[in-house]
Amino acid sequence: MKDLKHLYYFEKLLEEANNELVRQAQDAGDICVGTVCENVPEPLLNLPGTFSSRLRAPRTGSMEMATYYLTSFLCEYSRALLERAIEGGYNYLDCLIAPDGCTMINRCVENMELLKTMGQGKEKFFHEYMEIPQKGDQNGLDLYVLQCKNHILTPLKEHYGIDISDAAIRKAVEEHNEVCRLIREIGNFRKEENPRITGYEYHIITMVTYCAPKRLLIDKLRETLEELKTREPDEKNKFRARVVFVGSEVDDVDVIKLVEESGAYVCADRFCYGSFPGRDEIVLNDDEDALTQVCRAYQKRGACPRYWDTPKVVGRREYVAALAKEYKADGIIYEQVKFCDPWAYERMVGTVVLRDDYGYPVLQVDRPYTIGASGQMRTRVQAFVESIEIKKIQGGAVNG
Repeated sequence: MKDLKHLYYFEKLLEEANNELVRQAQDAGDICVGTVCENVPEPLLNLPGTFSSRLRAPRTGSMEMATYYLTSFLCEYSRALLERAIEGGYNYLDCLIAPDGCTMINRCVENMELLKTMGQGKEKFFHEYMEIPQKGDQNGLDLYVLQCKNHILTPLKEHYGIDISDAAIRKAVEEHNEVCRLIREIGNFRKEENPRITGYEYHIITMVTYCAPKRLLIDKLRETLEELKTREPDEKNKFRARVVFVGSEVDDVDVIKLVEESGAYVCADRFCYGSFPGRDEIVLNDDEDALTQVCRAYQKRGACPRYWDTPKVVGRREYVAALAKEYKADGIIYEQVKFCDPWAYERMVGTVVLRDDYGYPVLQVDRPYTIGASGQMRTRVQAFVESIEIKKIQGGAVNG
């Protein structure tokens, strides 16, 4: 297929956390708000005069210093972030707002603060820690709203004079929704029998919306959507199986690429930094304040295993099964970053439920943060694709 006009530019933006558009926005006077988890409502970090930067550690090498402070038993994502912070890679941030998503990311961010890894030369720099609900009930929503007021909105106003009014939040949601609509429309091309966009390309486009100011990306996203409407798929490059890729944080651009090079087309995603549910629109009404509605939307759609009430636990498997059905997947790949405890339990149980109750072949993977050219992962995906092909040849049911 003909190369997408902006794909190389998007790839270059993802080569470093402090990318070209981050610098451009800060030069214009905007405040850069760092965060490390999908449970912090994104629109509240993108109010007029601010923009969010979801932290990554691209091209991670040694994690020796971070391992010294966090031990080798903590997940590689948290260690990679701390290592990059110690190297000075996040000193561009104007503040860092982190949730108690898990004990590992808590320890990571606490060490960032204790070691004074960022904020040098920035008198107004601040750290904030949010408590996030573990149940999707009214008490959880009340807690969510209070935490967002106390640890996002109030500090932004007090330190940087940011407008945190209802009107400002609604404006941020509008911008957020426009990005979501574009990402979702681009992603719909993945439903085609011979898709005109690869899962790797889609992952790049989606991920850049988490790591660069959205308002500076919108025009390029619009152009990319228009370009795709007339793009012709390559008939000679059909994939051997369609899979939904599910699990924990995936910000390494090589993960999806490796899966697709092994013959499996990633037709849908359900992981941190992905489009489901991260790029769902937030529908607001005029009868209730915007903050409460934003928090309710995040609480309702949240598919993180930190939510442990029964409707959420059951809903996570139903959600993946529904994605697999809608995008005509032949199988599901369930992954987790090494030593990620919440997703380890979710992966184990989810694998069994999706296989036994919904009839989908499932490959479960425990992977390093930076996958590189992992021969083991490649071999396992290839074997999984072959097993799906054999079932098709034998006439067995591949999915439910």
